[in-house]
Amino acid sequence: MAIPNSSLQNDAERQAELHPLGGDTGKPKKSGWLWIVALIVLAGGSYYYYKSRPSSESKAAPAPGSRAAGLGPVSVAVTPALKQNVPYYLSGLGTVSAFNTVTVKSRVDGQLQKVNFKEGQFVHEGELLAEIDPRPFQVALEQMQGQLCRDQAQLNNARVDFARYDKLAKEGVIASQQVDTQNATVGQMEGAVRSDQAQIDNEKLQLIYCKITAPLTGRVGLRLVDQGNMIHASDPGGLVVITQVQPIAVLFTLPEDNLPEVIQHMKREELGVEAYSRDDQNKLAAGKLLTVDNQIDPTTGTVRFKAAFENRDLSLWPNQFVNTRLMLAVRKDAIVVPLAAIQRGTQGSYVYTVKAGKANMQPVKVDLTQGNIALIATGVSIGDQVVVDGQERLQAGTPVEVHNASPSGSGGSAPAPSKDSDHSGAPKNKKQGKPS
Repeated sequence: MAIPNSSLQNDAERQAELHPLGGDTGKPKKSGWLWIVALIVLAGGSYYYYKSRPSSESKAAPAPGSRAAGLGPVSVAVTPALKQNVPYYLSGLGTVSAFNTVTVKSRVDGQLQKVNFKEGQFVHEGELLAEIDPRPFQVALEQMQGQLCRDQAQLNNARVDFARYDKLAKEGVIASQQVDTQNATVGQMEGAVRSDQAQIDNEKLQLIYCKITAPLTGRVGLRLVDQGNMIHASDPGGLVVITQVQPIAVLFTLPEDNLPEVIQHMKREELGVEAYSRDDQNKLAAGKLLTVDNQIDPTTGTVRFKAAFENRDLSLWPNQFVNTRLMLAVRKDAIVVPLAAIQRGTQGSYVYTVKAGKANMQPVKVDLTQGNIALIATGVSIGDQVVVDGQERLQAGTPVEVHNASPSGSGGSAPAPSKDSDHSGAPKNKKQGKPS
């Protein structure tokens, strides 16, 4: 059977579509591999670029703490290490308390007739403060004096009768019982006279109480009762409050860990205490330690101390908050540097010193710190030029330029004692220091 040519041609076209000729199959596969190779090359180039960029930049940039060779020396501020006497303080928080506080009250009832003080005035012990109308008590006194005269007259008459009855009883005229009765009457009248005398003394005392005097020397507060008012001995407020402010006390606390050290120094000498303002900048007064409380507060772990101050300039006021500094000892000939010079690293404390125009990193051992100075036990000698500003840009061997050199060319000027410094040269506005 013959097959038509058209059918054979259609079958050949279908086979050609399903199975392309071998010469055309390689083109799509070859272009795909080219893309894959191109992506791999780009990824490798990018990885190499980002890996090599930090290392190249690190080679160009200076290391931390150093400067590029072309930038020149580092400008720093230096000061020499000094030798001086430094007091060792323990700092605490305190409250000013009056040595004595008295609320003046009337001891009798009556009208307040006169007020002889001004608010805020300083008064002395025994000075007249106020007067209560004395007339009711004067009348009562005269009445008791009249009753005394009457009872004395009756006593004299009873004694005369007793003497008469005693004589008649001896003669047998009257019974002895009548004599005994008259003797008892004499005793009763003597008791009445004594009672009258006691009443008179009491009325005199009431007259004294009509004049209210100051029980102690101190400063008068605000008047609580005005003139003309009726006052009573049972009034809770009283007339005025007097506080003793010269001398004055300060109660302050310290940690219980400091108690043995303080007691040890108290046995040897009298310890001084200084009171500073709330901002701890201004010295208010200097006094002495009086005593230590007899127990430790278990809730806070602190001990209360009491110090006395003369307070001649009235710089301390009752209930005022102050910062206190208890001086235990004075470190003689200590090597000190500004606290700003002390740096701390993984190996401990160190300072930068300047020698031959270059920075030198010097490890140090800090004995204690007092305010803005540090006492150096080892590592720094007297006169060494210590860097106090610009340390963050230094490392060992960095060239430096001292911009605050002293006129003598020693490299730095010593810090002058402030006006608040004491005789030892240590600044007064210093915090508590602890040995390291």
